[in-house]
Amino acid sequence: MDVEPPAQPVDELELAVGLARIRTMMRLLDVPRDLSITALSTLASLERLGPRRLTDLAVMEGVTQPAMTQLVSRLEREALAERQHDPSDRRVVVVAITPHGRAELARRRAVQAKRLAELLAELPGEDRAAIAATLPALERLTARAFGLAGPADPAVPSPEVSE
Repeated sequence: MDVEPPAQPVDELELAVGLARIRTMMRLLDVPRDLSITALSTLASLERLGPRRLTDLAVMEGVTQPAMTQLVSRLEREALAERQHDPSDRRVVVVAITPHGRAELARRRAVQAKRLAELLAELPGEDRAAIAATLPALERLTARAFGLAGPADPAVPSPEVSE
């Protein structure tokens, strides 16, 4: 698949700011706000990547281990996540998403998607087509950010962009 170079050089700062605005918009579409962004991101990571150690989750989310311990305890109280023994080493404890946690993420994504569809419906067809055309590149970008694609593998499917 050949991709033509952009007509103008890409302004990385402008691109980063634009993507940050999209992230903010997606967060604003997610209500209720009874779970923090870090809690939702942690659940989405567990769903996408499978069970993880607390220390790994803390690094991934950019929080301290004590903060992640508190967050996981809250997720456990709400039956969204659970601690389990690692099957490969019973001495190690990992955190996993529960079926209720998966259902909660799915519910939130459905609400978010409905709100996004309402906004997209207000745009001209060519804008909707342009946004849709960017999705494969955004998926490859996301895969790289999550370490799921190497330099020789640009077409690896990515995790869900919205969290």
